[in-house]
Amino acid sequence: GVPLGGIGGGTINRGWQGDFCKWQLKPGIYTFGSPLADQFIVSIRRHNTTIYQQVLSTKAPTGEPLRSWNWKYCGSYAYYHGLYPRAWTVYDLQGPKVVLTCRQISPVFPHEYKDTSLPTAVFSWDVENNGNEEVEVTIVMSMENGIGNAIEQKTISGLWNEPFTNAEGDNKVSGITMHNTMYKDMPFTLTVGATAKVNISLYQKCVHSVKHIRFISSKLFSKFPQKKLFTFFIKSCLKLSGKSAPSSAGEHTACAVAASCIVKPKSMGETLDFSLVWDMPQIHFGDAGKHYRRRYSRWFNGSNAGASIASYALHTYPEWEKKIDDWQNPILDNQQLPDWYKSALFNELYYITDGGTVWLEVDGKSETANGNSNGVVPDSVRQMQLNNKQLIFDYVYNKKVYHTLMYVLNGLKYLFYFREEIQNSDFLKEYGKFAYLEGQEYKLVWVHVYSLVIYGIGFPVLCFKVYVFLSASILHSNPTQRKYLMDGMIAPAKTPNVVPHDVGCPVDDCCKRLGLGVKGVEALFDDGARWKLSMLVTTLACGISKAVTVVLLLVFNLILFILMRHDEDNDGLIENSGAADQTFDGWCVTGPSAYCGGLWLAALRCMEAAAELLGHKEDEVKYHELLVRATQAYQDRLWNGEYFNYDCSPNTNHSTSVMADQCAGQWFLLASGISDVLPDDRVKSALHKVFSLNVEKYHGGSHGAVNGMRPHGVVDNSSVQSNEVWTGVTYALAATMIHKGMLKEGFRTASGIYRSCWQRYGMAFQTPEAVRRNHTFRSLAYMRPLSIWGMQHALENLDQ
Repeated sequence: GVPLGGIGGGTINRGWQGDFCKWQLKPGIYTFGSPLADQFIVSIRRHNTTIYQQVLSTKAPTGEPLRSWNWKYCGSYAYYHGLYPRAWTVYDLQGPKVVLTCRQISPVFPHEYKDTSLPTAVFSWDVENNGNEEVEVTIVMSMENGIGNAIEQKTISGLWNEPFTNAEGDNKVSGITMHNTMYKDMPFTLTVGATAKVNISLYQKCVHSVKHIRFISSKLFSKFPQKKLFTFFIKSCLKLSGKSAPSSAGEHTACAVAASCIVKPKSMGETLDFSLVWDMPQIHFGDAGKHYRRRYSRWFNGSNAGASIASYALHTYPEWEKKIDDWQNPILDNQQLPDWYKSALFNELYYITDGGTVWLEVDGKSETANGNSNGVVPDSVRQMQLNNKQLIFDYVYNKKVYHTLMYVLNGLKYLFYFREEIQNSDFLKEYGKFAYLEGQEYKLVWVHVYSLVIYGIGFPVLCFKVYVFLSASILHSNPTQRKYLMDGMIAPAKTPNVVPHDVGCPVDDCCKRLGLGVKGVEALFDDGARWKLSMLVTTLACGISKAVTVVLLLVFNLILFILMRHDEDNDGLIENSGAADQTFDGWCVTGPSAYCGGLWLAALRCMEAAAELLGHKEDEVKYHELLVRATQAYQDRLWNGEYFNYDCSPNTNHSTSVMADQCAGQWFLLASGISDVLPDDRVKSALHKVFSLNVEKYHGGSHGAVNGMRPHGVVDNSSVQSNEVWTGVTYALAATMIHKGMLKEGFRTASGIYRSCWQRYGMAFQTPEAVRRNHTFRSLAYMRPLSIWGMQHALENLDQ
């Protein structure tokens, strides 16, 4: 189901069956548990008599606990709709002739950097009485103090609850905050709140006030008949007031908040609004000693932060919904766009919150890549920075110093201090640190490629922050010797001056930069080029100063200089090594290749455009000259008359394969608004070839684009990845087609992967990295499918 919450504060997932089924409060750690007491319960009274009670979930307990609750709502009379960041569940209560609609709202919408960081969601209930008599409808939201981790629940103790009542504007909000210490050094609270409205009856005010209950061995209601359940439920809640006593080991505690309304016949009742907040303001990674504050703690902090956020959410959520409507409606109302596309476009966005995302505050003092304070850069060194920026450009471009060690060392020294200048900028202090996982199963942070477009157009500040901290990590080194799984070699974890594959795993002890360690292989070609391609657009959108742009370009220049050593024949085009040196890390590449070579051309073109933007005429000329040579070499070595060969391996059964992602570089250029470098007719020819073979010849065009096909229409089975369909690559391919005017082919390509993942295989809100012909998949919940926003970006560019 649609996950709850804003960006970077953790997530809770409410499933389509009505249960709270997945928890990610501790960064990168997912708990798949459905606490039995986490429910919405409805009670309907007519003439002061209870006529209907129901737990609004299709699931039921398997043992004794809470058996007296009326479980297992019939799913045939409920309807779930998900359109991220909202969801709707409609319950058609046949007996009492009442229809309940629960609207789930999370604060996620573009170009907003406060409310979108809040760890909260609102549940707004509409009540419709289709009967001929007046009814009183009460909704209860109950939550257990925990996250469904049965093992830890047996040993944890000291949990306690406390009530609150806040006034936010004209609204009075009441609820309860539950304090939990199950994570060492990272205590958190769960808060449930509801809006108390002035026109609610005295009984309703009493019912609507704070109530909390204690589950003794999870058997609170086991002794009470079902018909008396709700009466006892309310009375039990009202017996307790103030803070509860700390729980004993293994004891379950929970809270419940109830809201009611009187609904006249054939009419709608008042909306019943609930909020849920999970407040874990301070986090750390692995066993690292350094703690970090989440971004939302800038505005909401202290022991009552959960209550404050709950009140703020209940007061502000109508504004959130309006902003979501303003964002989504132009697309939803476009009759030329198919419904499946609208669903895929917004629902794939679940990953920007549910992808292990962290968004942290930055302290006033500078930090190194290890997270330790460096103090203040001396004035003399800062003056050296200003006086010697040109040295870096000379170092990169001037072939006379290509192998001069002194220039290299000096350049690195100055770039090191430039890194400090970047990290201490007011811009970074204002917007904090931001990162997310490659995938929920691949716990590697900051693999930032195919998801660029949505961040660039929706959250450009966050997009730019990734550039900044990746720039700093490039200069970082980690000499710790590690064994590389691909080839068994022993080598440093991270060598200086190359782009890391990622910046670590959030559960590793070594995660000390952003709480994250730096891992990676030396000189991943696509990493050295791909993520800088939309730097110009993002920089301009953020309003970043020219000085910061220049500093970033210094780092980019260094990357390209380092990568030039892989140009073995001095034709301007880099070669692959035959190892896992690009994102298809199980599909090795030798010599010049379509994928990496295309990214290299795009990177050179972007650097040329950057130099032009900054008025660096000499650098612009030098990059242009290098680009011309590289473009010619790329076509001479790889173009075969129809498409670009996979690589230049001597094995023709491998080298002439048709790669679905061979035009990735062109996509990045087109998405960045920068002119292409390859002939338009050749790019279109390659895309048509990919469509006819990788899409149409694979499962009849109904499963997306397989990564590799042989020219005669047989799947390339030379590696474990050549015969996979990658969800994100398929969407990116479709975007490239749309940029080139191939709308029919683009939508046909993308529809196949959407229908496979979301409809055939039931992997909604956990889209995998890859699916295969035998209906297996790899790496559930992955970042790359965010590339579908490249399609929307391409469509909008066509309109312009």
